[in-house]
Amino acid sequence: MDLIWAPWRIWYIQKATTQNGVCSLCSESKTTELDEDNFVLYRGKNCFALLNTFPYNNGHILIAPYRHVRDLKDLTDEEIIEVFRISKIAVNALEKSMGAQGFNIGFNVGEVAGAGCADHIHLHIVPRWSGDTNFMPILGDVKIISEALKNSYERLLPYFRGVLK
Repeated sequence: MDLIWAPWRIWYIQKATTQNGVCSLCSESKTTELDEDNFVLYRGKNCFALLNTFPYNNGHILIAPYRHVRDLKDLTDEEIIEVFRISKIAVNALEKSMGAQGFNIGFNVGEVAGAGCADHIHLHIVPRWSGDTNFMPILGDVKIISEALKNSYERLLPYFRGVLK
């Protein structure tokens, strides 16, 4: 086994283990005074956007309804429209601030589909760049996230607040 020293990850580990069975998306949707700590980028009427604290790539954004809804078919029309309206803002922000060249956008519905938070539906927006999958995940079974979440958050936030377009 390869040992990779990453002491900054303790914040993520502690955050994940202190949830005590409470839905993290519900928790983060209700605590507006902790938006910066929870990396919440945007709050709409029915849905919100935040950085994934266990990202696949830099700038990995989640968009979820405030309501604790498990399945896509349980979303209201208003929630569906708002999820995709926020996703347009997210794609623009990721293109402009990070130079994203493509995106993986989708829902993992159910635990067997890979949903880490299977009880609260959310849309993933994963920015992609040419060459972002290199030899490390393939040969070393290691994924490298090259930017701290705080830096990504600060870079993306002006686009969600409408300061930059």
